[in-house]
Amino acid sequence: MTKEQVDRREFIKAISGSAAVLSALPQQAFGGSGSSNSPVHSEAGAEVPAKTPARIKFAVIGINHYHINSQVGAVLRGGGELVSVYAKEPDLVAAFLKSFPQAKLARSEDEILEDGSIQLVLSSIIPYERAPLGIRVMQHGKDYMADKPGITTLEQLAEVQRVQAETKQIYSIMYSERFENRATVRAGELVKAGAIGHVVQTIGLGPHRMNPKERPAWFFDKQYYGGVLCDLASHQADQFLYFTGSTEGEVVVAEVGNLYHGQYPEFEDFGDVVLRGNHGSGYIRVDWFTPDGLSTWGDGRLTILGTDGFIEVRKNVDIAGRPGGSHLFVVDQKQTQYIDTANQHLPYGDQIVNDVLNRTETAMPQAHCFLATELMLKAQKSAQRLEVKS
Repeated sequence: MTKEQVDRREFIKAISGSAAVLSALPQQAFGGSGSSNSPVHSEAGAEVPAKTPARIKFAVIGINHYHINSQVGAVLRGGGELVSVYAKEPDLVAAFLKSFPQAKLARSEDEILEDGSIQLVLSSIIPYERAPLGIRVMQHGKDYMADKPGITTLEQLAEVQRVQAETKQIYSIMYSERFENRATVRAGELVKAGAIGHVVQTIGLGPHRMNPKERPAWFFDKQYYGGVLCDLASHQADQFLYFTGSTEGEVVVAEVGNLYHGQYPEFEDFGDVVLRGNHGSGYIRVDWFTPDGLSTWGDGRLTILGTDGFIEVRKNVDIAGRPGGSHLFVVDQKQTQYIDTANQHLPYGDQIVNDVLNRTETAMPQAHCFLATELMLKAQKSAQRLEVKS
């Protein structure tokens, strides 16, 4: 399979929906003329900033997944100026520029890499290409933010770590289930404040809807997406480390399987893993079995067990009936409560821009980024094959 053969219907459908919403917003939301100081919101609920003075300049290379919208939105609200975009696929570029018309279309990847004014490069290129691109970005003296999975093999990880240590550039992976979910951000604040005592365990569930007829060809090929744990479970590994405060970790046991999609032999539709950290444990389950009857693509959940209570985050939907996503439930020694997080600030955009400017690690420590990736790559490599007989 060549990249030119990739079926792009899924991306076009997703990004076109966002484009319709974003293009209807006031132009000042994208750094154009205007004087409004009120934030506006994208279709996904991520904050898009009103016009503010640009603090850094950034560009995009590769847009094979619609997650690029939230990546760009985060940096925009942090004070970034979107300068240019390059991708090999004209249809994807056209859809992107509809959403972000302030971006200049670059003629090549090198045009962006050689532009000394650009400090940060974002990418949601096909997963197996993200690490090689990030290496080139860092070698050109720029910081890098990849969509997840940001790295698909242990060999890629070793080379990324080597170049990052050599260049001292930032290699960030956008774990949107934590950075772009208001309830999860608020849960982090509560945990740090001691609301549920010491965290003992996290349980992260990441179900997704399949929609096979609308998926690109690389979606079904493990060589390109890295496997179900490498891909989907990278979110949950990040949250396990973050909420337990673990700086070390190991894979206790892992399993993967293709339980119901035998027509795609390189695809995995189920995976789970048990993790052990130096400050807590974790269980992760991810799958591609979201039924059509659910109002969203997946009932993503996070349970954080503490010594004095527990927190549950329903990331995308409350099946009990509350509208929207980002639902937060907290149970402690005194009460059970639901917390409205509609006005919760999302700090990742500010933090990553600050890190680019100040050479700090406030958005995500580099060691954390690499450890979350390493755990899932090791889980993927060691996973037992799960077979279910009908």
